[in-house]
Amino acid sequence: MKVVYKSEAERGRQWAAWLGQHAPDIQFHLWPDTGDDEPVDFLIAWQPPENIAHHFPHLKALFSVGAGADQFDYAALPADLPVVRMIEPGLTQGMVEYITFAVLALHRGMPRYLHQQQQREWLAHTCPLASTRRLGVMGLGELGQAALRQLRSLGFECGGWSRTAHEIDGVTCWHGQAQLADFLARTDILVCLLPLTETTRGLLNSELFNQLPAGAALVQAGRGPQLNHTDLLAALENGQLQAAILDVTDPEPLPATHPLWQHPGVWITPHIASQTQAESAVSALLENIRRWQRGAPMHGVIERNRGY
Repeated sequence: MKVVYKSEAERGRQWAAWLGQHAPDIQFHLWPDTGDDEPVDFLIAWQPPENIAHHFPHLKALFSVGAGADQFDYAALPADLPVVRMIEPGLTQGMVEYITFAVLALHRGMPRYLHQQQQREWLAHTCPLASTRRLGVMGLGELGQAALRQLRSLGFECGGWSRTAHEIDGVTCWHGQAQLADFLARTDILVCLLPLTETTRGLLNSELFNQLPAGAALVQAGRGPQLNHTDLLAALENGQLQAAILDVTDPEPLPATHPLWQHPGVWITPHIASQTQAESAVSALLENIRRWQRGAPMHGVIERNRGY
């Protein structure tokens, strides 16, 4: 069994050491090293090399090193090649922590207080109880559901929306385009955890913002191309939105002169909401390889017709 890794080098060395201890039957190589003439079975990458079929004609699957796999150019991949996104506890815990931090910051008005500090202004504002604040998560996959469980424990009134129907204990769920407006109308803090597809590209725009209650807030931890920056700035200026916390933008990073950098109602973090943890990630990778060897379904296989 041969595996080639093409991503951040230090993480690759950590994975190589771990697999050497726990799975000595696997040949693990760091790109561009591909070992001997034996065919490569699995490639792990954020971006595979061009002409992947030429480099790896016998590839069994392509693994993403991250929770998403929308960065791949599927037209350049063999149509029958399974593409597998990363599902591992470290990624999930990291996202839960970030979403909890962001929601609590917006709930307690922390962007306003940071701006006041910078202006040397001492002014207190009232804050409602979490139980009166209506939280809405767009995207009800593993990350969205894990975040909702944590936020429910803090007392927020939780709702969720996704393309398909879900039932989640303690969470009111909506689904499909026909139910999106009802979901938005009751959402004071909107969290986007959607994958990037043709239907979610540009979704966070003025039309959507105007369906939220006036003075709502946004947490964007999905994908950068989902957010219309011009519409966000307009919503912040006219008061439709009071604040936004952005972990993803398009491009990344934003140009130095972009007005979002300096907006008092905006916090920007450099795509760090959820980061792959070396040991738990390589353990999840090994489990998927063993599942493939047993003929069992692998976790996280992308359905190309859905885009996730």
